[in-house]
Amino acid sequence: MGTSRSILLVCGAGALLLLNANAAVQTVAPVQRVNSSVVMDVGQARVEGNRCNWEFELKVSGDYLVQLISPVQNAHGNPAVTVGVDGVSFSKTLQKVFIIEDGIVFQSDKPVTIAQAGTHKIAVQSELSPVMVRLVPQAFAKSRIHISSNKYYDQWLKMHQSPQKQAALARFKESRFGMFIHWGVYSMAAGSWKGVKIEDSPIDGPGVAEWLMFTFNIPRQEYREFAKQFNPDKSFAVNIAKLAKDTGIKYVVITSKHHDGFGLFDSACSDWDVTGASSYEGDLIKELYDACRGEGLDFGVYYSHGHDWMDGCDANYANVKKYNDSLGVPTRPNGKNLWDPSPNSFLEYLENKAYPQVAELIKLMPDLRLIWFDGEGLITEAQAFRFYKMIYDLNPNIIVNRRIGYDFGDYIDAGDNKTPEAADLAAKHFETCGTANHSWGFKAHDHAWKSTHELLCNFVDIVSKGGNYLLNIGPDGKGHVPEPCVKNFQEMGVWVKMNADAIFGTTRWTTFHEGETKDTEFWFSARENKVYAMALTPPTGRVLIQSLKKSAGSVAAVRLLGVDRMLPCKQTEQALEIDFAGVTTGVNGYAVEVTLKP
Repeated sequence: MGTSRSILLVCGAGALLLLNANAAVQTVAPVQRVNSSVVMDVGQARVEGNRCNWEFELKVSGDYLVQLISPVQNAHGNPAVTVGVDGVSFSKTLQKVFIIEDGIVFQSDKPVTIAQAGTHKIAVQSELSPVMVRLVPQAFAKSRIHISSNKYYDQWLKMHQSPQKQAALARFKESRFGMFIHWGVYSMAAGSWKGVKIEDSPIDGPGVAEWLMFTFNIPRQEYREFAKQFNPDKSFAVNIAKLAKDTGIKYVVITSKHHDGFGLFDSACSDWDVTGASSYEGDLIKELYDACRGEGLDFGVYYSHGHDWMDGCDANYANVKKYNDSLGVPTRPNGKNLWDPSPNSFLEYLENKAYPQVAELIKLMPDLRLIWFDGEGLITEAQAFRFYKMIYDLNPNIIVNRRIGYDFGDYIDAGDNKTPEAADLAAKHFETCGTANHSWGFKAHDHAWKSTHELLCNFVDIVSKGGNYLLNIGPDGKGHVPEPCVKNFQEMGVWVKMNADAIFGTTRWTTFHEGETKDTEFWFSARENKVYAMALTPPTGRVLIQSLKKSAGSVAAVRLLGVDRMLPCKQTEQALEIDFAGVTTGVNGYAVEVTLKP
C-alpha cells in the first residue's frame, strides 16, 4: 500500500490544518481515477465541524493542483490556500476557473508534489463549504482538461473498460504512428484571403490556414460561395493512402468537419458538405476510407463538435459569458463565431447537426477505429457524455480522444506539437499530434518544413514514453501533398520500416533517453526481455550505451534491426559496448535489439 503521509492545508480565513497521519477515515476511500485525478465527495469524508478529512489511494505520483468545488451561492472572492506535504508548505491561491454541474471550480495556482504512490490523507477546511475536493494532474490543467463529476463517471468507466473498448485501445497503442490530414475548403485559399496573408490579418487568430474563416471574419454566405470552387482530383485518396503506407504509418485520421462546419462527406442532415456546397461529385471521406482499408491501414475521422462557424451560432458564448460574469468566472472567447453567428441556438445545432453527423459517420464506415474530437469549448459535461455514449451504443469498437470534453476520452493528447515530460505522464495512454511545417492546413507560403531528423527525433521521443505520434499533412485544394512533405515522410518511412521491431507493439522501458549530443543519444523501448536502443546518427566504431550497463541486467545478445545482424558486445559496470566495425547503416541512424538473460 505504501506509506501514509500528511497534507497540510491553510484555507479560507487562514485556518491551519494538519491531519494526524494515524487518523482513521471511516468511509469508503476514494481511489485514483484512470485519468490520474482523485475526486473526493464530502459524502465520503469524515466531517469535523467545517473540516473534512479523507484518506485516498494514489497510484501515480506527481504534481497535482488542488480543486475545491463549491455551490454557486458561495462564489465570493478567491480564497488563499497553503498546501504542505511532509512538513514543507506551499503558498497557494485558489482562482475561479470554470463551472460544472456541481458548482464553481476553484483551483490552486501552483501544484503540490506527491512524490510517492500509496495511501495518503488530506484535510480541508474552508469558508467555501465545498461539496467536492479534487487533486488534478498539473498536465491536465495545462491542457485545460475539465475533470468530470461523479454523476457520469461510473457509467463512462463501465463503457471504457468494456472488452471491446480495451481491445480497440490495445490495437491503438500498438499502432504508434498515424497520419493526420487537415483538408477542406480553406485549403483552396492556401493561407491568404483577397491577397492578404493570414498572418497579416488585422483580426487576431492562430495564423494557421484552417482558421481562415475565423481570422478574416468571413461572412457565412461569402464563405459558402467560395466553397463552390472546391473540386479535388479523384486521385487524392489513392495517393494519400499510398504515402501513408510508404511512411510506415498504421492509421489515418482526416478532418471530416473542421471548425468551418464543412463536411467532407455526404450528410443527410446538412447541405453544407461536399455534395451540397462544392463542385466535387462523390464522398471524399468514404473514398479515403476505402483506399486506406485497401492498404491495410486503420481509419479515423476528426470532427469539430464544439465549434461550427457556419451552423453552430456563437457556440453558446453569449449565454455562458453572461452567467459566468455574474459569478466572476472567466469565459474564453477563442474559436467562437462572434462576427456572423447563425440564427439557431447552439443546442439546436447539436441536436440537428453534430449528434446526427457523428452517427452518420459511424454508419458510413463499419470499420471506423477512431473519432478525434476538437473544439470542445463550452460543451457541457452532459453533452460530452452523450457523445461518448452514443458512439459506444453504435459501435463500441471506436475509441475517442480527450477533446470530446471533460475526461471522457479513452486516451489523452499531450497538446499540439507537444511531447509530455516524464513527470507529466498520466495513467491514460497519450498521443501527440504534430505538424510537418507550421500550419495544419495548406499554406502556400509556409516553407518551415521540419527536417526528417527532427521528425524522427519527435517520433522516438514519443515512442520511448509509450505514446502515439499523429503527424499531419496539409494537402492543397486539389488534394496534392507538397513535395517537401512527401520527401520527408518517405525518408521517415525508410527508418520506420527498418526499425519496426523497436516501435510497434513495444512499451516504455525503465529509462526513456540518454546522451547529450547526437553521437551519444539513445531512446529506449521494450518488449518482454528485449530492450531496444534507437539512435538517429550512424555509428562510428565502438558505441557505448550507459543505461545498459551490468546493473540493468545481463545481456545475452545484440541484434542490429533491419539487417538481422548480430553484433559483438561487451558489458561493463559503466556501459554496454557494441562493436560496429565494418557495419554501415542509413544516414538517419539505426536501432539495436538487446536481449537480456532471464
